[in-house]
This record gives sequence, C-alpha cells and structure tokens, in this order.
Amino acid sequence: MSVDQTSWEAAVRHLYEDAYPYDATGPRLHEDWILDILALMARVPDPRGWAGLDDAAQAPEREGFPTYPFAAHPPEYVAERLQEIDRDSAESLLLALTDDKCTLSNLGRFTDSEEELRAMARTVLARYGDAARYHTNVSRPGHVRGTLDFTSSGWAYSPLSIYPEDYGLIVVSDTEVGMFWNFSDY
Repeated sequence: MSVDQTSWEAAVRHLYEDAYPYDATGPRLHEDWILDILALMARVPDPRGWAGLDDAAQAPEREGFPTYPFAAHPPEYVAERLQEIDRDSAESLLLALTDDKCTLSNLGRFTDSEEELRAMARTVLARYGDAARYHTNVSRPGHVRGTLDFTSSGWAYSPLSIYPEDYGLIVVSDTEVGMFWNFSDY
C-alpha cells in the first residue's frame, strides 16, 4: 500500500488531535538508527516536507533545550529502553497512543468505527513500507515475543521525556525514521 501526503497527514491529524503528541519523521542517515531518533527528537525536518504534530514546538521550555519534552539522553540509554514489536502490535499501539494511558479504550472517544481507525493507522504505517521495523518503550508482553497484549492489565514503560509518563512507537525504514509519541503528567 502506498500513501500520499494528504492521506498520511489527515490520518495523523485525526488520530492525535486530542493527545499531547510528538508525531514526526526524519531521514535515516545512520546504520545505528538511534542516532537518527536523537536528531528527530531535536526536530530535524521531515525529508518529504510532510506535516506531523508537535504540541511542544512553541513551548517556552524549548528555549535552550531543543529536545523538549524529551530528555537529553545518550544513544545507549535510549536503545536499552526500546523493544522491537511486530506490525500488528505497532498498529494497535498507534491507536492506543491517541490519548492518555496508552490503552485501546481511547477509541471510544471517536465517532469512527474501530475498523476505520485501524485503516488510518495502516495509512500512517504505509509511509514506511512493508520492510519497516517497529520499536516501543511500552512493555505489555504478549504471548509471543515481540508482541504487545492490550487486553493485559499489567504494563510498564521506560520514559524518555521529562514527564512521568510517555509512550510511543518508533518506525524504522531504510530511508526514514518516524516517532509517534504521547506524554502525560499524571
């Protein structure tokens, strides 16, 4: 499935308009893609010029702190807090990121059906191609390694920001890296 700019931007905007999101894409320039993620946290521009969402972009806290609300961490710190997940888990995670608490119960606030929302999540992922890999700081272990179980009540995450809770998805292709992140200060 290929995706155009208008469809991708509309899907991102619709899914995350009520969250506190950082949804952006940057170029993949390094074998160690964590370096590209760190550049993306510092607001490297989208290689295609497509619009993401960045609620903190104009925050006064960014003065002298370009990664805000992400904390400045070395690559190894970030790498050890991420786990690889499969595409189905990545799709569900995109939907869980639509509001606080990283749960699929967030879908209840939409008037769209779950299938319509899943189609939007697939549109978001389509930008990165079928060979993309998916990583998250969320731990909701499924029955199979590399999956997330959103029916489980127990979960954890490894924050990468200044907030007590943040959760997200990183998508890595041969040419781009994407971040879909939500922050909470509960």
